[in-house]
Amino acid sequence: MKLFFNNKEISTEAQTLQQLAQELSLPDKGIAVAADNKLVPRTDWDAFLLTEGTHIVVIKAVCGG
Repeated sequence: MKLFFNNKEISTEAQTLQQLAQELSLPDKGIAVAADNKLVPRTDWDAFLLTEGTHIVVIKAVCGG
């Protein structure tokens, strides 16, 4: 399936957001994930089903100002 990850088209076999996070080796802490412009809580990643063309954005927390 083809998705958009941080504005780049990727191909994946992942069916859920949790599987995609594992496939892409996303960190366990310090990130927020939005799918089609809606924040998806980490507790919902396993139940969130991906579909063709979903836009995923990962935002990393940084220290400083």
